[in-house]
Amino acid sequence: MKQYTVARVSGAPDWAQIEAVSVDEHLWLAPAPIAMTAQLCYDEARLYVRLCAREANIRAEHDAPMSMVCEDSCMEFFFTPDPNNLRYFNFEINPNGRTYIGLCRSNPDHVRLAPLDEDVLLQKRMQRTPDGWQACYRIPLDFIRLFFPDFSLRSGAVLRGNFYKCGDLTVQPHYIAWNRVDSPRPDFHLPEYFGLLTLA
Repeated sequence: MKQYTVARVSGAPDWAQIEAVSVDEHLWLAPAPIAMTAQLCYDEARLYVRLCAREANIRAEHDAPMSMVCEDSCMEFFFTPDPNNLRYFNFEINPNGRTYIGLCRSNPDHVRLAPLDEDVLLQKRMQRTPDGWQACYRIPLDFIRLFFPDFSLRSGAVLRGNFYKCGDLTVQPHYIAWNRVDSPRPDFHLPEYFGLLTLA
């Protein structure tokens, strides 16, 4: 099980100073020439996420809220604020900044979460780069507490989670994870394979 220390910040994150992890476990298909890195940090009121993909053939067809962005070029962050709880969030985003947000216990129990204004909630910043694309967003503590009321963003807190890169209908379909998923078929919704995320 991989581990990552989530840095505490004051003010806007300086991503150049935040450790990045490589999302490099190619699963279920032959490896594609696609790569991803992920970064997390936090303050007392929010969790900040930055995901960067190196990907030549970008697909960005979905542009409606809560659409199946996993069919496009997609980067994902799944996590549970309580390592002893089977429920977890999944945040999936495509290059258009369209997101799919869910609260899950297992795949059949997946519940879509449709915030009244996801752009205000997440404050997403999307960017195309010379070799791919990146996404930055924040997850407010108030949103997390709607479902995990006892959670706080404090030093020593341990979350469990995983980062994923996929693209079901891209030119080069792919499934890539930070923490390896040992499943006979493509399935990211297996929290038993989440890694540890410890708040510094």
